[in-house]
Parts: sequence; structure tokens; C-alpha cells
Amino acid sequence: MRIRWTYAFADRPAARLADACAFWTAATGTRLSAFRGDGGEFVTLLPEGADPGVKLQGVTGGEGGAHLDLCTDDVRELTALARHLGAEPVADHGDWAVLRSPGGQLFCSVPWHGEAVRPPVVSGSRLDQVCLDIPPSRYDAESAFWARLTGWDLRAGSRPEFAVLRPPAGLPHRLLLQRLDEERPASAHLDVACADIAAVRARHEELGALAVREGAHWTVMRDPAGGTYCLTGRDPKTGGLPAGAG
Repeated sequence: MRIRWTYAFADRPAARLADACAFWTAATGTRLSAFRGDGGEFVTLLPEGADPGVKLQGVTGGEGGAHLDLCTDDVRELTALARHLGAEPVADHGDWAVLRSPGGQLFCSVPWHGEAVRPPVVSGSRLDQVCLDIPPSRYDAESAFWARLTGWDLRAGSRPEFAVLRPPAGLPHRLLLQRLDEERPASAHLDVACADIAAVRARHEELGALAVREGAHWTVMRDPAGGTYCLTGRDPKTGGLPAGAG
């Protein structure tokens, strides 16, 4: 069993799903698939000449956030491994399952449908990372869980509070593990790798996003549906930090 592909999900309030769709299709240079689900709550962003890697979900409880779908040849085997490592089952949909990590982060085990070609860099950026925001008391255990579940390479990040899980070449998303400085429920957000943060920020603001605050080499943004995400100063082709960044 191995993870063959990943999908980064932006979870947004169902009442604002149309706003999220308009923004993220424009920001990523994609078009929408047909809507799916009992309430039309799921939709995929379809790139040209590549396989999709981003989906949106309209949620009815809370403000949303983000989560990761792990695609595999054997959903039952991946689900069993996740439970063995401490994940809790949330919902069994037959050919796919929803689980909760030991730290409280939702994710899904889903079948792989042959996806193999990463979405391209668009206007100097690529949505290529899901950041897990983990409270200090859960950080070590949660990091170990995701490293064992994925089998990916766990490396120190650019700052003490970060660690990075790097997937095998060709997969569309990395996992950034961020240790929070306060005790609160685990959550997740999306990260966009940018060759030039200022240029991408200006483009996203034209599309209706708002800047929230700036960090060492990232800018926190809020999309028109109210969800937060980050523009990060990384190479959108490789996902790595530019030379000399700390």
C-alpha cells in the first residue's frame, strides 16, 4: 500500500461556496467540474493538460478550513493503518472513509483513479501545500502519526516550529507541520508557493482576497468566502525555499 496522489480540500461555508469557486478557479487557472454530493457540496478544480489536485467542499457547520485526501490502491488497508496509528473513524462511505487524526485533524482515505500529472504553475504560483496547525501538547505525536501514515520524508523546517513532510517526486502536495504557540483544536490551511509574494498578493487582491498579516516569508490571506490561506515565498516548481532564505 502506498499513497498514489493527494487532493488539497478548501472547506468553506456552503452559503459562500460560489464565492470560493469563483476565486479559486481564477487564482489557479482552472475550471469547475460538475458538482457532486447529496447537496452538491463537492467540486473539483480542473487544470488544463494535467490531473486535478484541488477540490472545494461546502460545509454546513463552522467556518471551514482545509483537509487532505490521501489516494491509494487499497482504501481499506490505508484506513486500517491509520486506525492502528491512532486515528478515529468518522464516516465509512464504502469505497472511501473519513478519519480524524490523533490530534483532531480530519482527512480522507480515497481510491486512486490514475492521477499522475501535477497541476502546473500558474502566474508564478502553485497551491502545493497543506499546513497542519497543531497545538504544542499534540505536536510530537501528531508529527509521528503523519510521518508513519504517509511514509514520506520528515525534515526540519525553516523555523523551529515547522517540520516538512516531503512526498515522493510527482505528488502534488507537501505537508507542513506547524507547532502553534497556544493550546487550541488542531486545524489546517492551504499554502500557495509564490515566486514573488507581492505580485501574487496583488493578483489575489484583485480577485477579492484580503491580506491579514505578514510573516517572515509568508503572507496570511483571506479569500472571498472567508477562509484563510498563506502565500509563501517558495519555488512554485519544487516547493523549496529560495537559496539563503531562513
